[in-house]
Amino acid sequence: MTTTVPTGSVVVGVDGSESAAHALTWAADQAAAEQRPLVLVHAGPSPAPAGTGWMEAAGVDRHQVATLLKDDARVLLNRADSPVRVRHPELEIHHVVRLGDPRQILLEAAAEAHLLVVGTRGLGPVRHLLLGSVSSALVKHGSCPVVVVRPEPDAPPVEPGHGGVLAGVAGEPGDAAVLELAFGIAESRGLPLRVFHCFWDAVKIAEGARDVAPGEPGLDDEWLVLDRATRPHAEAHPEVEVHPQLTRGMVDERLIRASHHASLVVIGHRRKPFLNELVYGSVAPVVVERSACTVAVVPLGS
Repeated sequence: MTTTVPTGSVVVGVDGSESAAHALTWAADQAAAEQRPLVLVHAGPSPAPAGTGWMEAAGVDRHQVATLLKDDARVLLNRADSPVRVRHPELEIHHVVRLGDPRQILLEAAAEAHLLVVGTRGLGPVRHLLLGSVSSALVKHGSCPVVVVRPEPDAPPVEPGHGGVLAGVAGEPGDAAVLELAFGIAESRGLPLRVFHCFWDAVKIAEGARDVAPGEPGLDDEWLVLDRATRPHAEAHPEVEVHPQLTRGMVDERLIRASHHASLVVIGHRRKPFLNELVYGSVAPVVVERSACTVAVVPLGS
């Protein structure tokens, strides 16, 4: 058990659910591939605060309740990490148990982390809007990249230019952080990387043309966006098989469709003021909610 999270570690939220178990497997594999510490974090429910009255009236010691909750959490984490130690016997593993709001606890635990990894229970759009979710809050407010893991029992085979890692770029300075993570994961897992740029072309879209055909004329500027973003990272990671791709349409819709042929989507998220977020939305939370595969969201500031 630890109270401090090693800088540069892979932090994963563990709550005993099946989705958290998938997240733990992904996080452990990535930590082992990059030789980083793995930190399992469990956020248990907090007892009612002092002064609420009902616990004292019932003769319940809230401190004893907190101790019992933490003991149960330690058992849960020990049980969860047993298969991880078998799969990766050399992996450095830490446990963190805290009581309170899981969103706040995970954000604090991952303040100096390399990655924060969580599962998803696949909330639908209406329930998501009304109740929110831990993964959505982490994506919007995380200080490090947040990976939301979906299991892939029927993942399609990796084909040239498909499968593997899919990184979305926009021709902005934030592309560098997105590609740094995407290339790093692709290299560590031996996966191909598709660098994906979506642009708007009302005429071609009306004609049904979405993905850009090889040799299609008049798109030099769009190809230049891809080349400028990708070249320095490709030179730094020559082992990674890179496939540039242009497509037309709404960015979130095209990324969600492309996620059916990927094992991981990597995108950036720039924080917006609350009212802008409410009115205009953001691409990253929509992709996280509707993607067919695991999604990594890189914070780009505000």
